[in-house]
Amino acid sequence: MTAAILVTGGGGVGKTTVSAAIGVAAARRGLETLVLTVDPARRLANALGIAELGADPSKVREEPLLWAAMLDASSSWEAIARRHADPAVAERLVTNDLFEAATGQFPASQSYAAAEEATRFVKQGRWDLVVVDTPPSAGGIEFFTAPANMTDLIGGRLLRWLTGGKLPGRRFFFDRAARPAIRIADAVLGAGLFERVAQFLMDLRTTYDGIAASSAEIDRTLSTAQTLVVTTADPTPMREAIRFFRDLPPNAQHPTSVIFNRSLPVSWVDATAQDDDGELTENLLRWSTESARQQRLRRQFSERYSTEVTTMDWQPTAPTDLDSLESLLTTAGGYSLENLWS
Repeated sequence: MTAAILVTGGGGVGKTTVSAAIGVAAARRGLETLVLTVDPARRLANALGIAELGADPSKVREEPLLWAAMLDASSSWEAIARRHADPAVAERLVTNDLFEAATGQFPASQSYAAAEEATRFVKQGRWDLVVVDTPPSAGGIEFFTAPANMTDLIGGRLLRWLTGGKLPGRRFFFDRAARPAIRIADAVLGAGLFERVAQFLMDLRTTYDGIAASSAEIDRTLSTAQTLVVTTADPTPMREAIRFFRDLPPNAQHPTSVIFNRSLPVSWVDATAQDDDGELTENLLRWSTESARQQRLRRQFSERYSTEVTTMDWQPTAPTDLDSLESLLTTAGGYSLENLWS
């Protein structure tokens, strides 16, 4: 059975790097591992030894048990449409410019596509472990709420009213009665907007059954996955981490651990100057105060939300190879992340 680890949190906190580090560590401990990332930096692809990440998993050249792939919302939604709609309807959907706008520009649709693709890889059973670098929108929480929200949208009252729900002959009525009126309006207004909107809504409605079933499968997968929240001690990432705990949906497990990335070493709390250099003393005091603040913040967060806390020290340079990625975990303090796959 394939295990899943969901690495979530706001943007810019190092989620992608943490996901890759977990993947490297797991692969080196004998697990066939797939890392799914949303938008990897070039340096991370280089560190993994992969020139170009695509939607299909690529094997990491220097690590025989490690694979990586990039979740592309646009291409994922095209695959989703073709899975859940008849071929002719799917073709109309993916060639409608409204489809591209709806699936490529809205964070919730991107989160849903990532959740469905991640679930598909988990259900394949090809890997022992799938590590998912979740999209950062809404602090990562939309990855968990998007399946239910997407089902509600497509099956919701407004769309049912606009398309007539599942009334027998609705498509016939639309083709024979509504479409001519819409074309008249388009002839006056130009651009064929009404026609494209109506066609898009009608076609989108036909995917409801497939997306509803897929959303239920996503919920089952999320309910058994390990969840890690990555943050830093800065105010904005902290607010997003708090919101994740506050608004955690019922389909997700309570996070296994919170990773405080880029933490200052605890030993800096008691740092003192060895001479009378006033500027050095002032700088040491400043860093000592910040290290103490971060330590206090981690303790309060752990107590408030009854969760394990792991620290990853601030690094002067970003990881540039597999060894430096793995070292992020081996030097982590607090909860042992190896418990995730042991």
